[in-house]
Amino acid sequence: MKHTTILFLRRTNTILLAMKKRGFGVDKWNGAGGKVEPNETYEQAAIRECEEELGVTPYNLKKLGELHFFDLPDTEHYCHVYVTVDWKGNPHETEEMRPQWFHTSDIPFDQMWPDDKFWMPLLLAGKYFKGVAVIENNTVKENTIHEVVSL
Repeated sequence: MKHTTILFLRRTNTILLAMKKRGFGVDKWNGAGGKVEPNETYEQAAIRECEEELGVTPYNLKKLGELHFFDLPDTEHYCHVYVTVDWKGNPHETEEMRPQWFHTSDIPFDQMWPDDKFWMPLLLAGKYFKGVAVIENNTVKENTIHEVVSL
């Protein structure tokens, strides 16, 4: 099992998503993120991945979610989901991702991971959540995402 992070940059009524250009998740909109390196905290990993993938340094991260993903047949990862409204620099395209701001009422769920539509509304509302998602052939086979009081 891989331990991973996802970080979303927010402004009033908008969220920054980025089109993955290569590797796992290619051609899907998502936040910046990836696997946690040895001796690195989840928050440190989220910051590093955001710097590498979007060219900005986030701070004042707020952890809103924990998700246990299975992308059958052979991918399993436990993901910590963060959001922030504070960062240094301007998001820009890198070799890995092409960022774009979306209004919160216009999220391109049809071009994202199929489980995102279940937990993204909780993230956009600033609510804490936990869950499990099982995906096979880009279809959600199991989904138990729910709001929690805290993490």
